[in-house]
Amino acid sequence: MASTTEPTTAYVDEIAGSDETGLGSEAAPFKTAIKALEKLGENAKVLIKKDAEGFKDISGAALKKAKKTLVEQQRKAKKLEEQKAKQEEEQKKKAEDEAKALEAAKSIVLTEDSSLPAAKKIKIRQGVESRGQRVKVSGWVHRLRVQGKDMMFVILRDGSGFLQCVLTGKLCHTYDAITLTTESTITVHGVINALPEGKTAPDNHELVVDYWYVVGKAPGGDEAFNNKVTQDADPSYLLDNRHLVLRGETSAAVMKARAEVIKAFRAHYDSRGYTEVTPPCMVQTQVEGGSTLFEFNYYGEKAYLTQSSQLYLETCLPSLGDVFCLAESYRAEKSHTRRHLSEYSHLEAELAFITFDEMLDGLEDLMCDVIDRIMDNAETRKLIEQLNPGFQKPARPFLRMKYADAIQYLKDNDIKKEDGTFYEFGEDIPEAPERAMTDKINRPILLTHFPAEIKAFYMQRCQDDRRLTESVDVLMPGVGEIVGGSMRMYDREELLEAYKKEGIDPAPYYWYTDQRKYGTTPHGGYGLGVERFLAWLLNRYTVRDCSLYPRFTGRCTP
Repeated sequence: MASTTEPTTAYVDEIAGSDETGLGSEAAPFKTAIKALEKLGENAKVLIKKDAEGFKDISGAALKKAKKTLVEQQRKAKKLEEQKAKQEEEQKKKAEDEAKALEAAKSIVLTEDSSLPAAKKIKIRQGVESRGQRVKVSGWVHRLRVQGKDMMFVILRDGSGFLQCVLTGKLCHTYDAITLTTESTITVHGVINALPEGKTAPDNHELVVDYWYVVGKAPGGDEAFNNKVTQDADPSYLLDNRHLVLRGETSAAVMKARAEVIKAFRAHYDSRGYTEVTPPCMVQTQVEGGSTLFEFNYYGEKAYLTQSSQLYLETCLPSLGDVFCLAESYRAEKSHTRRHLSEYSHLEAELAFITFDEMLDGLEDLMCDVIDRIMDNAETRKLIEQLNPGFQKPARPFLRMKYADAIQYLKDNDIKKEDGTFYEFGEDIPEAPERAMTDKINRPILLTHFPAEIKAFYMQRCQDDRRLTESVDVLMPGVGEIVGGSMRMYDREELLEAYKKEGIDPAPYYWYTDQRKYGTTPHGGYGLGVERFLAWLLNRYTVRDCSLYPRFTGRCTP
């Protein structure tokens, strides 16, 4: 007896149905006929709703088209499934082959050929002078490239330079070679040979390796160095991983340039007869105002991290003559600008028996002589050209501009405050308008004669206008102020009056005041922010890039 079972009915609502959540019922219809045939079978009776008239039998043509489309989709799905299975099988085989290769590689042991000359241990910077000799070099794998089964190129880095190393044959087949990762530390033995014309590598040579071994292997996978530090990473993440960022070519170049710049500053002062001193960083006096002091408990007494070593430098003048120091200074400024740090390297100098004009001449001499020394050194010049292509030495003489003229310049050039008003005499000129002015003039500026009310208590007032001080800021295009200086009050009574006006107890400053008691003299000095100088010289966006581990509001790690 023939079956009389009715075909399953599938409801399709092209307006309100869903192929994802539909069940094919009238209450939960599918959206397409294709889905209905796929879920309920090609013999299903399809009722379709296209408008407000309700469900109707699907047309023969529409049903035929839906069945044809379903068959095509199923064919494609099957093909994809077969391809996926094949890929999985290939990947499985590849993994098995790699596992076997790795296992086999473990049995390959390298031994140094005792018949070869003993390898001379060198740093990479000694590579050129060591060509043709068998050498031993240790460093970090900076870059790695595998070429076929029998050749590897490793760019090695040891802080003194970069060296291309070539590994061939058996040297590439060991377990360590197959699993080698960037930032792993290795030691290589071999001979350094000059490269033929047309080939390039650091210092135009390469080390042909005859023996090597791993000292410390860096991780791969998600923890691989190249996955930890990327150029487009969030700045906070990069600061958290500053210890890794410093391994990059740009950061390393900045730190090397910083070291050379500091050498140049010291060489300048040495050539001019200054004596370097090392003042304390834990103090009980202020220099730049109490609002930016970092306070701490010093054996039950209140003490601070120094804002400046100036006061101590002044006490050295009678015994040592002109002096300078390079020390850290600390300012508790809640500022997030790109030129502020809470801890920075402060180059400070004090000079005795000088006039204000002589101090300005000395500042210009300092800046230009240091730049000359830097650019006259071939290796340092390369760093400058790498970091700041097209750098030009500042032209002498620097522009000398009085504060009052700067106020007028801001007005003449329509540089205003945020509220739309102009800056008036007696007001401090903030960073933004100061930089706008400096960038527009586009040359170094010695900005002088600031009003006493906006400067530190110890600054000498002008004889011809007691409202003003013999003070100076050195402004550089692109970064703004990098030096602040002044003549210092040398009359004891005037200094005591300045303490009183500022509400400062003179008792803790007795040793400073005594300089005006035991043989006073006109004298002056200045402080230069090393990171700001570097930001200008190396064209860095922020001074944070010029500090080894920058400290600023909210950042005291790592």
